[in-house]
Amino acid sequence: MKRIIKRILTLFSVVLLSSCSLPGLSNAADSDTITIASLGSTEAEIMGFIVEGMVEHYIPIDANRITNLGSSSMNHAALQTGDANVASVRYTGTSLTGELGQEPITDPQLALEKVVKGFEEEFDQTWYPTYGFANTYAFMVRREDAEELGLEKVSDLEQYADTFKVGVDNSWLEREGDGYDGFVQTYGFDFDNLYPMAIGLVYTAIANGEIDVALGYSTDGRIISEDLKVLEDDRHLFPPYDASPVATNEIRARYPDLDKVMAKLAGAISNEEMQRLNFTADNYLLEPSTVAKEWLLRNNYFENKEPYLEPVRKKEVE
Repeated sequence: MKRIIKRILTLFSVVLLSSCSLPGLSNAADSDTITIASLGSTEAEIMGFIVEGMVEHYIPIDANRITNLGSSSMNHAALQTGDANVASVRYTGTSLTGELGQEPITDPQLALEKVVKGFEEEFDQTWYPTYGFANTYAFMVRREDAEELGLEKVSDLEQYADTFKVGVDNSWLEREGDGYDGFVQTYGFDFDNLYPMAIGLVYTAIANGEIDVALGYSTDGRIISEDLKVLEDDRHLFPPYDASPVATNEIRARYPDLDKVMAKLAGAISNEEMQRLNFTADNYLLEPSTVAKEWLLRNNYFENKEPYLEPVRKKEVE
């Protein structure tokens, strides 16, 4: 039933995009260019400009972009309807349970294989190798506390479970699978002092000493600005949310060099690097386009990187 509901929501997004004229949308399949769709977050906008910059550097075209698509399903619908043909960033955990309607998987490689196979077979799209970063839920503490108390892993919090104040996203408490009930089952302990709040507030709260542990996002720029340490999810509570670009096979056939462009970005951005890019944009109020351009120039558009890497292909996955 859950899978059917997910498919209905995705279908609704496709119908909505097909029937509405949204700013920036045009039928990419009818134009001789590459159109890149991005989610509305700082991270997704930066990646959209990075992909655009790489495409225009290596392929003699002016790429288009569609920005601020509010959800993964809307992003997916844009590729399905032909309004776009490349997604700047998609996350394995989100698309596995969302567009594909499958159960969560905690093994990163298996999750990747599932989405590669699923997107090829069901949507005629290629899910490329990961950029190298994963944007997932993560527990974090102040760096000075981590150093003083020797906190490296989430399981290290058990000895402080009755004293630490823990700030978490409101929705996480009721979230199935990797929510609070899943945490207790996976780690074998619970927290005596939980403080539900909007996820954007946890960073301010921990910086101000109002809480001792925050549940945030692993690539958030505020990890740097508030000098926080991300704890290792050593018992693998959270599904992998490795980030990759996705392209329709139609646009890959039209522009064969697109595979080479995406291959240069494979493994190029770590969690820490994505944190720095997000921090630079948000902390200094720089446009994502500026941050992306400076990063591409600093890396010389990866011109010296191995020019071709076979894209991840679908595998027989049990």
